[in-house]
Amino acid sequence: MAFGLARRELRPRVPLQPGEGDRHHLTSLEGLAALSLDALSSVAYGPEAIVLVLITAGTAALTATLPVTLVIAALLAVLVVSYGQVIAVHPDGGGAYAVAKKDLGPRTSYLAAASLVVDYVLTVTVSLAAGAASLASAFPSLGSYLLEMCLVGLALLTAVNLRGVAESARVLMLPTALFIVSILGIIVLGLARAHPVAVVGTAQPVHATEALGALLLLKAFSSGCSALTGVEAIANGVPAFREPRVKRAQRTELMLGALLGLMLIGLAVLIRRDHVAPRGGVTVLAQLTAGAYGTGWPYYATNLIVTLALAFAANTSFGGLPVLMSLLAKDHRLPHLFGLRKERPVYRWGVVALALLAALLLIAVDADTHRMIPLFAIGVFIGFTISQIGLVRHWAGQRPPGWLRRAALNGVGAVLTTAAGLVLLATKFLEGAWVVVVAIPLLMLLFSRVQRYYTAVGRELGLGEVPPPVRLTDSLVIVPVGEVSRLTQLALTAARALGHEVVAVAVHGDPAKARSLRESWARWDPGVPLDIIDSPQRSLVQPIVDYVQRAAEEGRQIAVLIPEVEPLHRRYQILQNQRGLLLAAALRARTDVVVCVVPYRLSL
Repeated sequence: MAFGLARRELRPRVPLQPGEGDRHHLTSLEGLAALSLDALSSVAYGPEAIVLVLITAGTAALTATLPVTLVIAALLAVLVVSYGQVIAVHPDGGGAYAVAKKDLGPRTSYLAAASLVVDYVLTVTVSLAAGAASLASAFPSLGSYLLEMCLVGLALLTAVNLRGVAESARVLMLPTALFIVSILGIIVLGLARAHPVAVVGTAQPVHATEALGALLLLKAFSSGCSALTGVEAIANGVPAFREPRVKRAQRTELMLGALLGLMLIGLAVLIRRDHVAPRGGVTVLAQLTAGAYGTGWPYYATNLIVTLALAFAANTSFGGLPVLMSLLAKDHRLPHLFGLRKERPVYRWGVVALALLAALLLIAVDADTHRMIPLFAIGVFIGFTISQIGLVRHWAGQRPPGWLRRAALNGVGAVLTTAAGLVLLATKFLEGAWVVVVAIPLLMLLFSRVQRYYTAVGRELGLGEVPPPVRLTDSLVIVPVGEVSRLTQLALTAARALGHEVVAVAVHGDPAKARSLRESWARWDPGVPLDIIDSPQRSLVQPIVDYVQRAAEEGRQIAVLIPEVEPLHRRYQILQNQRGLLLAAALRARTDVVVCVVPYRLSL
């Protein structure tokens, strides 16, 4: 017999809760659904952003849609390769923040973290608002309920993500597949047809207000780069993948780049060939859908699928921001509670914080997509640029084989993202981009102040130092009581086990009740002295606090043990008096004594 070993069938089996175990981490396909839908669904508004800029130079300028898209696709390729490198160098997640912290110093890491927080919050709001607007385009009667639809979608996503990232990934598998098939179907059928099957929306007059020049092309490029949002989410969420995490995350990043590039270029070809211009009441993508499928049921089904994908695209932030906030908490730059999680691999405080911030922003802008897109892209470009510059610094410092080629690639990416960000900031500053200019420094200040506080606390607590020897002192345990009962017996038994000396304290304003309690105590004779405090005002908390403060003046270690009745069912909790909780709160606020609560659990 092998001692210490039990047969497999004899070992106790504890059922796993949702989110526990490695099987509840992400595979590559699940990662594509959970962390990439934001980037993939951006084809619903990225090409339209290009068209809206170019149309200011007249319909003839729309032929530049394809060249601009090809440049964006080239930048996408650079970013995909770069973030594949980020995944390998920083497998614990964090993306641009992890790169900046390691290679660019604390201040730049503050900037990276702030831009990522802004990006993630706006990803949720823009995706939900765009999804609601798309649904309203297909069903105009819903146009007055955009905010309500966004808030309902946000609540559903929050509930799903509190169950675990893997569970949300499985929910998103079908919508992601349907969205990819629908967009590819638009491209294939649209290119196969000689002309659009149907035209939807109302024609709008076009008045050329600008000439097609370098500046307008730069504006179109920077606006179209909104289609690149979400590319960094996989690098931020590497810890959510199954082992081997790095390879799975890199594979997912490549799949994302290939699909997104194919869809962007395909839609741009259709826009150029069919001269698709903005029309009233519909999106550019809806026009392309009608041109490929007609206006029958496939048109409505595709619009519903696009709406669902845009709504679920917000899930990218729920997979990335809580992980980023946990890293900030570990670095003492956010409250430590953001680094806590239960058995499920979910940072619930981060999920809740993201949901609240997104809800507040949606309410503030009344779910208007166009008011948020300028804010959206700037934070993304800051993160892109920092990650590229950080990798250049990393390769220059490490100098592995082929480092010069990698550094040159990242340098080109940094130049392109910096140019796009500056153009977007300059052209959209008065349209709302100034909010990001204010919000990001405020977030940086928050991170700095939180870190300064934790540093001061660590210094005061002597963390990392050898403390003085432990002093042995006499102890006194004070037990507030009301009358002789089993509750009192339980409290005194616990108190006798805690300290050398125990004293019971009662507060009474009625002399007759005080005399009755003293007589009952003498008959019981628990071996613990009883002090009765006279309180004509019938106040309970303040007399006991004063009593404890006087006892603490003698230099002894004081502990106050408060008995508390706990009913079996929560619905009866409100029927219990809350004086014990009030007393505990007052003692913690006004004294330095140890406060303990001993529960007496009822059977009802």
